[in-house]
Amino acid sequence: MKIRGITLNNVRRFSDPARVAGIGNGLNVLCEPNEHGKSTLFDAMQALFFKPHGSRDKDVAALRPHAGGAPEVTVEVETADGVFSVAKRWFQKPAATVHRNGTLIAQSDAAEAWIGELLGNDAGGPSGLIWVRQGMTQLTGGSKKEQDAALEARRDLMTSVGEEVEAMTGGRRMDQALARCREELLIYATATGRPKASGPWKDAQDEVEALTTRRDGLAATTQELHDALAERARTRRDLRELEAPEAVQDRQSRLEAARANHAAAERHAQEVEAETRKLDMARLTAEGAQSRLTAFRTALAEQEEAAQLVAQAEAEAQDRQAELEQQRALRDAAETALVAAQEAFEAAEAVRTRALRAQAAKDGADRRRELEERIAQAEQTRSAMETAAADARSGPDAKTLNRLETLAQAHATAIATRDATVTQVIAQYAEGRSDAIRVGDTPLRDDVPLPLPRATRLTIDGVGTLEVRPGEGGHDDTSVEAAAQALRQALNAAGADDLDMARKAAAARAEAERRHGEAKAVLDSLAPQGIDQLRAALAKIPQIDADAETPDPEQAEAAVTQARTALEAARLAREAASERHADARAEAMRTETTLTSLRDRLKRAQDARATAGDRSEADLAAEAEAAAAAYDTAQEAYAAKAKDAPDLAATKAALDRAESIVTRANEDIARLKPLLARLDERISRSSGDAVEERLAEADQQLEAAQANLARVEREVAVLTRLEQALEAARNEARERYFTPIAKELKPLLHLLWPEAELTWGEESLLPDTLTRNGVTEPIDVLSGGTQEQVALLVRLAFARMLAASGRGAPVILDDALVFTDDDRIERMFDALHRQASDLQIIVLTCRQRAFRDLGGKALRLAPLGTDGPVTA
Repeated sequence: MKIRGITLNNVRRFSDPARVAGIGNGLNVLCEPNEHGKSTLFDAMQALFFKPHGSRDKDVAALRPHAGGAPEVTVEVETADGVFSVAKRWFQKPAATVHRNGTLIAQSDAAEAWIGELLGNDAGGPSGLIWVRQGMTQLTGGSKKEQDAALEARRDLMTSVGEEVEAMTGGRRMDQALARCREELLIYATATGRPKASGPWKDAQDEVEALTTRRDGLAATTQELHDALAERARTRRDLRELEAPEAVQDRQSRLEAARANHAAAERHAQEVEAETRKLDMARLTAEGAQSRLTAFRTALAEQEEAAQLVAQAEAEAQDRQAELEQQRALRDAAETALVAAQEAFEAAEAVRTRALRAQAAKDGADRRRELEERIAQAEQTRSAMETAAADARSGPDAKTLNRLETLAQAHATAIATRDATVTQVIAQYAEGRSDAIRVGDTPLRDDVPLPLPRATRLTIDGVGTLEVRPGEGGHDDTSVEAAAQALRQALNAAGADDLDMARKAAAARAEAERRHGEAKAVLDSLAPQGIDQLRAALAKIPQIDADAETPDPEQAEAAVTQARTALEAARLAREAASERHADARAEAMRTETTLTSLRDRLKRAQDARATAGDRSEADLAAEAEAAAAAYDTAQEAYAAKAKDAPDLAATKAALDRAESIVTRANEDIARLKPLLARLDERISRSSGDAVEERLAEADQQLEAAQANLARVEREVAVLTRLEQALEAARNEARERYFTPIAKELKPLLHLLWPEAELTWGEESLLPDTLTRNGVTEPIDVLSGGTQEQVALLVRLAFARMLAASGRGAPVILDDALVFTDDDRIERMFDALHRQASDLQIIVLTCRQRAFRDLGGKALRLAPLGTDGPVTA
């Protein structure tokens, strides 16, 4: 299918008929300004092919003019069967007709059917593949309905050209098989694979669970009955054994014997405890007497030894104090000698400093003169540099001058562009008639074009005047005026009347900057660290005082050396005296500390001796001997009482055991009697319910339900496995599925990015990543320009595939390249021309300058019966 002409009537702003005619086979371009009706033309074609003539939806309503009326659209299409005129009218007297060579061949529903057959009965059709509405430069734009229609169109196209895939591993048959499998699986399970509520799988599971619960309950009841019978037999036997007379008498006899034995053991244990307390008292008394005797003897010996040591320490302390006084006097004398030596050394150094300064002043006279000259030169150079810097601040800099040159060039280019499109006059004089035609006072040169952007009067010698008036729409002075205005503003900002003046000012500024640089270089060589550093160096050079007496440097140095030697000797003597004094002081402190410690020791020994009171050592010894004899007597009495004592713990354990036997027997009897009654009642109640027969019936029902559940689970497993196998087969066929579109797209893609590759999404059937230079990027993170370029190339590839499938349709692009830069738009133009060799491409754009180099056949949307464009 190829479109040959489009006519609009009562469509938005076209209240009168307007037409685009002469649409060719290859590349066709309708390039007009905004609000010229390009998007209206696109929407009208969309409505004719995809909106029924009886539709009144919002898309059709949007075609009505503000004044109202019935929108009418007519499109001439050429197919293998010839040229047809397809027309539709909506709202008032809606109609759809198809004419061939002026003969009506279909109308109303038949015409709609004819259009559907023309589009391949595909709801998405070319609209979803290769027709790009303004503002929808990406492949995934539009409403949800438009996106779904485009996806179905892509799927239909790609499966129709991939016959091997369509055989079973992909395309519609695969989709139908997979959909049927999933429908069957949804009867049993949810999308997550769990049993579906009220489904056969869930019902079978619930039946097995209910029967299992019932079977388990009956089995538990049966087991309880058996357990109750066995427990009643055991209870009767235990109760007979506990209530036997001989068992009761035996338990009572053993309890009374254990009580008597334990009471005798307790009485003997009390007697042993009394003897134990007497023994402890005797032991403590003997130990106290012996301790007092030992302490008395120790304190007496300590007192005698401490008194002797105190006398020795007092004598040594007196000797060390005398030695300390002697060393203190020697240290003070050494301190005095050191002070005198220090003063002599400082006086000798002062004399040497005066001698060295005088010598330095003589040696630095030349250096001082050099620094004074450098400082004067540096100050003069700095003044010149500041003057040059002030001059360099006036006039345009290089960047400003470059901008002025660019604006001047733009102005000249605008004039040249205008002159190339305006009316021109070329004079070709006869021999001897040169310069006979003038513009004002300027002769018109022979064979040189004269542009006439506006009305111009020519003076012809001997003839008169000739006034030439260009047409109203023949040229556009706005770009020239804008360029001139921009140049004037830039010159005013630079403070220049014209470009030559700006150039001279810029040259003067550059010369001042050169002088400033030279002066700065000279200043940096004279004073690398600044003039202040030179002045500081000058201040460090001493001046010669002619009236002062200058000492001899050698004599002054010898005096300093002699004074330093004497000072060092005095310092060493002072340090030795200080060390001896410190040693003497340490010894005095040590002997004093020792004396104090010994005096404290003596005091403690005297206090310990005083605790004995008036008792002598003999009295304390007699008291200790008597206490030891009393302790021995208490030990003999305790041993005699404890020799044959009964085991109290054993008699207590025997008593506890006998009591627990009687208690437990009574408790068991009290527990077994009511238990026996309950068991009798439970057995009599359960024996009449036929529990075992009901259990056998429940087992049979459960077995049947489990068999049914196994059958359902096998069905679910088979369907699940089939779904996985079908999905695996479709995934394996993915590469073959996308081979046709990849083959068509590869040469187009390489026009922009050599060696680039696209990967395709299995669900969306659209590119999802772009690989360039070894880097893979998702499509949705690419720039807007790159995304629209990829989208356009993909649509061109889809167009080739439509043509290969026998459903060729024109490619219609309404401002499809809005973000593309100048370099890539040239390559996109090459791609459009490449595809236009066997496709019909219609480009609608308002970017007149950018699409000037696209080429192709120029189209015009003009009132019916005219050749000029429609104006707003």
